[in-house]
Amino acid sequence: MKRIFQLALAISVAGIAFAGQVSPDFKVTNPFAPVTIVVQFSTPPGAAILGQVTSTGASTKQQFKHFPKFQVFTVPAGLVNLIAQIPGVKYVSPNRPVKKHLDLTTATVGSAIANLNGWTGQGIGVAVLDSGIDYNNADLKTSSGASRVVYSQDFTGENNTMDLFGHGSHVAGIIGGNGANSGGKYHGIAPGVNLINLRVLDENGAGSDAAVIAAIDQAIELQATYNIRVMNLSLGRPIYDDVTSDPLCLAVESAYQAGIVVVVAAGNDGRDNSAGNQGYGTINSPGDDPLVITVGAMKTEGTTDRGDDLIASYSSKGPTLIDHFVKPDLVAPGNIISSLRVPGSTLDVQNPGNQINPTVYGAPANSPSAYISMNGTSMATPVVAGAAALLLQQNPAMTPDQVKARLMLTASKSFPVFSIATDATTGISYTSYYDAFTVGAGYLDVQAALNSTALSTGVAISPVVIFNANGSLSMVSPDQFAWDDQFAWDDQFAWDDQFAWDDSTVFGASTVVNGSNVLMLSSSSIMAQKGTAGCSAIWSSKSSWDNGTTSSTSTLVKGEK
Repeated sequence: MKRIFQLALAISVAGIAFAGQVSPDFKVTNPFAPVTIVVQFSTPPGAAILGQVTSTGASTKQQFKHFPKFQVFTVPAGLVNLIAQIPGVKYVSPNRPVKKHLDLTTATVGSAIANLNGWTGQGIGVAVLDSGIDYNNADLKTSSGASRVVYSQDFTGENNTMDLFGHGSHVAGIIGGNGANSGGKYHGIAPGVNLINLRVLDENGAGSDAAVIAAIDQAIELQATYNIRVMNLSLGRPIYDDVTSDPLCLAVESAYQAGIVVVVAAGNDGRDNSAGNQGYGTINSPGDDPLVITVGAMKTEGTTDRGDDLIASYSSKGPTLIDHFVKPDLVAPGNIISSLRVPGSTLDVQNPGNQINPTVYGAPANSPSAYISMNGTSMATPVVAGAAALLLQQNPAMTPDQVKARLMLTASKSFPVFSIATDATTGISYTSYYDAFTVGAGYLDVQAALNSTALSTGVAISPVVIFNANGSLSMVSPDQFAWDDQFAWDDQFAWDDQFAWDDSTVFGASTVVNGSNVLMLSSSSIMAQKGTAGCSAIWSSKSSWDNGTTSSTSTLVKGEK
């Protein structure tokens, strides 16, 4: 204790004008209990600063090659605030938990035709940060039998890169499965890509900030070796910090800056009304980062005709907490998606009714099913990641900004004013409005994206929604990027008379008016979620629709019809 007192005195003498902050969600219940924290330094720390940190009793747990300002420590909980006061420490946050969040799909978004024309993602590497990949699956092999899972590494500490949960293989199949087990029926968006398997979720679908950051760090390291141009994160957690402080957001921005298109799930909290906002303000981190492509989920309604497709009511909606970015960026099919099954995995065992009958794809009735259906923005995200791979095969010179802008520009903007989904189990109905906070810039259209020649020249940063003095709302880009009426959103789509946004929509306890329907959208109640138990409740308390369970590790939301 004497050493700690002397350190505290030294910090006091130096002054704490340069001291950092502790994130508001960090709570001390037992000051002697060891906790794992992510420490952000103002500059890469030298021996002197690290010595001060470890003098508190902290031990270094993890360092990163491409994030020299980040380090992970284990320390008694009662000393975390002391570490934050060390000059040079910028921000301290807990090592937060993260969780996981096709025949009709490819035809609906137009990738099947693109594949026939030679666009398969050949030569493009896609990093999949998930629960592992079944790299021996025939759908993920070349015609010569070599696995297209070209690299695997575990970040959970279990020294196992196989998919014990069953989520990552499903995601990988949506991105790049070739349909070998189904005679080509269930193939992914980009069946020629190479996959980089970075396992960050365990057999229960649980992971941590540190594991995801370490995997992103390694993806950047391996970028040149495997031509990693796309990164898929079908996972997330609640938002606690603004994007300039959130370690997950800072990590995905580093991948973006390295030239990697980062595609992230919006989250499955669109039905959550615990804040009285009808599911608005429920985007997860790191999907709140303005430089990534954040994806919501659509329902194909069992047809290849896009005209009857509707938003999935569970798809999380913007604006983002704290920063008020307009999210998601676009939507893609994510409901009742058939992809790779991992026999005996956690999700397979928990959901036997979701296995696809082998006779559907021409296999003997008594043969084990090779496929399983899942639902959620976790499934919509790899659809967009696959589309990004197709664009990059077509034009390898495209930047992440150009890929994002092209996909948003060419996204279909034909939607109804609203739709209603009724939960078959509870009988509860959910009304969805097709505003920019629900469907972003529109519905992914791969053919339109490949046929377009538009190339943006600026930073494709998602806009911020602001309240104007005249009572209207505007979308403004911090970097003056041209998200105007002719580019991604238009007057008939986001801000017209059908969506008469009133004077305090996101900034006070006022209302949003959609026709004759009025729904509350109070920023005070949205912000109240930050740093409280309400954040974890948003994730776990979905028993009425989350596959019949309140488990926070269940990834399957109930499919809507």
